[in-house]
Amino acid sequence: MPPPSSLNPLSFVATCWRHRVMIFRLVARRIEEQYRGSVLGMAWVVLEPVAMLFVYTFVFSFVFSARWGALPADRGHFALYLFSGLTIYAVFSETVNESPRAISSAEAYVKQLVFPAEVLAWVALLTSLFKFAISWLVLLVWYGVSLGTPPATALLVPIVLLPVIFVTLGATWFLSALGVYLRDLGKLVGLFTTALLFLSPIFYPASVIPEQYRDLYFLNPFAGVLEISKQSLFEGVVPPFGEIAVLFAAGWLVAWVGHAWFMRTKAGFADVL
Repeated sequence: MPPPSSLNPLSFVATCWRHRVMIFRLVARRIEEQYRGSVLGMAWVVLEPVAMLFVYTFVFSFVFSARWGALPADRGHFALYLFSGLTIYAVFSETVNESPRAISSAEAYVKQLVFPAEVLAWVALLTSLFKFAISWLVLLVWYGVSLGTPPATALLVPIVLLPVIFVTLGATWFLSALGVYLRDLGKLVGLFTTALLFLSPIFYPASVIPEQYRDLYFLNPFAGVLEISKQSLFEGVVPPFGEIAVLFAAGWLVAWVGHAWFMRTKAGFADVL
């Protein structure tokens, strides 16, 4: 069966399915390479999120206790609030930050005409999702120890994550193609993801944004996703599936356009590298 046209809205999903064996092998190799040679090896996959969550809990429960003294309940929750938001945002930021160098760092693969360079976005995303899954399990265990059993709605958070996955894919395809021609792009992307981190409700709730700016603020897709995920995880609120459907459609559009852009431009990669 010939590959679908890049203008087909299902083309980027078909890419993943068609090359699924290659993608999972590359993901496994990449994860292994990240921890190869270290004394503790793959144990760092769990130790890193545990260490960060411990640091957040200590800092915001004790070091900043005077600042948060008026809100004792919030002190106990804040580390988990912060960790949950950063874990979701990291799926996007880690993948997108390396996208401008994705093609040049895989030059040996890309110059082989038979290699489907479009799978590199899936490899980067799935590697980040692997780390997310481990971090999320750590969060749920810590939640159970410190706050009790999480609400059943916590199981719906992966559904909330879907728009983030599609936006990440689209941005990665677009930026990795553009990064072949604009070598300074990595610096700009790093600044953008840092700015977006502080423009998203990770360190603060969206409710602190003045009412007159709130509509503009929620143009950031992470604003809605992070608010919904925290409500599902900490307040037992069922996600508003109508809003999730809108975010899902917008994310799908970003992924489709990003994939189409990549497929239109990839023929010139080998000449530039």
